[in-house]
Parts: sequence; C-alpha cells; structure tokens
Amino acid sequence: MASPVYTQEDAAYWYVPLVRAIPAAAMACVVTFSGGNYSPDFGLFVFGGFTLLAGVLGVILSIVSVTGVNRTIFLIQAIVSVLVGGTALFGWRTGLPLFLALVSIWAVVAGFAELYAGIRVRGRRAVARDWIFVGAVTVLLAVFALVIPPGYVQHYTDPTGPRVLNTSVMVVGGLSVYGAIVAVYLLIAAFSLKWGPASATRKGVAS
Repeated sequence: MASPVYTQEDAAYWYVPLVRAIPAAAMACVVTFSGGNYSPDFGLFVFGGFTLLAGVLGVILSIVSVTGVNRTIFLIQAIVSVLVGGTALFGWRTGLPLFLALVSIWAVVAGFAELYAGIRVRGRRAVARDWIFVGAVTVLLAVFALVIPPGYVQHYTDPTGPRVLNTSVMVVGGLSVYGAIVAVYLLIAAFSLKWGPASATRKGVAS
C-alpha cells in the first residue's frame, strides 16, 4: 500500500482532529459513567449535547481550517449537527422514536458527507484516510441504529440480578462505543499529521 502524501495543509490541520476528539470522548465518558441509565431520555440528552458541541466546533473549524468544496461539505455536516443537537436537547423527554430517528438521520448525513470529503482527496492528502475512517464508522452507527427493532426487549439475569437489554440500552451503548473509537482514532490522527514522516513530501494541494 502506498504511503500517504503528507502536505503542508495536513501539517497545519493537525489540531482539527484533536479538537474534534473532545465531544466524542466526552460522550463516551458520560455514558460509561452514567451508572447504567441507558434510557431514551438519557440517550437524547447525551447525544444532543454531543452533536450540538460537535456542530458548533465544526462550524468554526470549517471556516478556519478547510477551503473550497470541502469547506462546504463540512459546514453542511456541522449545521446538521447543530440542528439535530438542538432538537434532541429540546425534546429530550420525547422518548425512543425521536432518539432513534435523530441518531439515524445525523449518522447518515454526517457519515456520508465525511466519506465523500475523504474520497475527493484520496491519494492527494494524508487526511483523506481519517475522513474516510470516521465517515465509515459514522455510517455504521446509522446502520446499527436502523437495524435494531424499536420494540426489542430481552430479559436476563447476571450476578447483580435481573437485567433488561432493549433497543435503548443497545443504541446508547453503541453511542459510547462510537465515541470511544472516534476519539481515540482522532487523537492518533492528530499527532500523525503533526509528526508525519520527515521524509514525506510536503507540498500545497488545493482542496
């Protein structure tokens, strides 16, 4: 496999994935340490906070760090995130149908937007692999939220007593896993861009 092409734009872009990792890491931590409260209302509240923060940061980062068509792509992604986040927080007591709908809509739009941005610059910029990976994982989150039947319920017993595994528990748990994967990947991506191979060719590439 050919080595990624590290450009001057990539080197200057390193702080963007670092900042983007913050909302994802926060979501993963909040869910992990929630004490097992995986209700739809909790899911809407946490997901709303994540997407709203990610969207606000995305608008700022898109303006200051991306140019051309990719700026438009990431601005659309960010604006959708703000709208979804605001809706989730406003209706956080609405329940499971809104929770599943917002997770699915956001993940489809945000995921495919980032995938498209990565494919556009694949082979020309090292950051393409990061956009493609995060976009693909986000699309997988959409698929995960869409394939689970809304009425799924499974009762079981573990050493702590009777437990219930339902759609809300799985999707909220999936958000935690998604946040952790994306946060770790973006942290690694940030420092990979900052400390790319010294022998790599660094040249300006228009977006």
